[in-house]
Amino acid sequence: MSIRTTIQQLLNQEDLNFLLTNRLPRRWLTQAMGRFSQIEQPLVRDASIAVWKFFSALDLSEAKKSQFKSMHDCFTRELKDGLRPLDPDPAVLTSPSDGIVGACGSIQGTQVFQAKGFPYTLEDLLGQDVDHSAWHDGQYVTLRLTSSMYHRFHAPQDCSVEQVTYFSGDTWNVNPIALRRVEKLFCKNERAFIQTRIASGPASGQTVALVPVAAILVASIRLHFLDVLLHLRYRGANHMACNARFRKGQEMGWFQHGSTIIVLAPKGFALCDQVQEGAGIRMGQPLMCWAESAAPG
Repeated sequence: MSIRTTIQQLLNQEDLNFLLTNRLPRRWLTQAMGRFSQIEQPLVRDASIAVWKFFSALDLSEAKKSQFKSMHDCFTRELKDGLRPLDPDPAVLTSPSDGIVGACGSIQGTQVFQAKGFPYTLEDLLGQDVDHSAWHDGQYVTLRLTSSMYHRFHAPQDCSVEQVTYFSGDTWNVNPIALRRVEKLFCKNERAFIQTRIASGPASGQTVALVPVAAILVASIRLHFLDVLLHLRYRGANHMACNARFRKGQEMGWFQHGSTIIVLAPKGFALCDQVQEGAGIRMGQPLMCWAESAAPG
């Protein structure tokens, strides 16, 4: 049995995995990794990427460039043009990122689930001073990005971004093991609440929320339409009004490593058939569809 297989088997043991990824000084490790990943010294860069490849299914064949300045540059890599075709149906919300579908389905009033038996509310996730009525009884999808995936996220529909709310928080791991053990985990972690309004198609005027959630080693979120980097040391305003317009599939930002994006859609949307827990999905593929017959009013 190879060393790699042995280590992976050990990490698959739930108690050990949870201990190693959550009972360490999470915030300190996250800040240290943020600095380390941007070191541009060739030996450090090459060794870091080699270790990353050893422990994951990292595939750089889709990357637009083959040489990277640092591990951070590799993490936030762009893809070759045309590798993520968009579903053109104007009634469809496409996946904003590559990912693995986690908990998903109907929002029960204001209640959402991070895992079976572990509910949280829209108020827990979005804050007490936010009007979340647009998503009552709507639909939600949780998308988990693993460390080796493409880490940029894109507009799910032609839309405008009206406001961003930033929550400084913890950096719990967001893997399935932690989600089954830590109540309201997404609501504890650092995250950004991006409120968008659909600008075209049959669902024009409806509001869709994207909530990128950071995690251990990953507490850094870059949004192209803001001139600040959202991370653990950010001390600016929590509510940031904006008026940024995006075309469907246009890049909105990225995670520094990989984490989770929660998509919230209002009543009137339905999950597409292939969106099921545990399924893989790529940016641009159908996520939800506007079901006119189910629309309110």
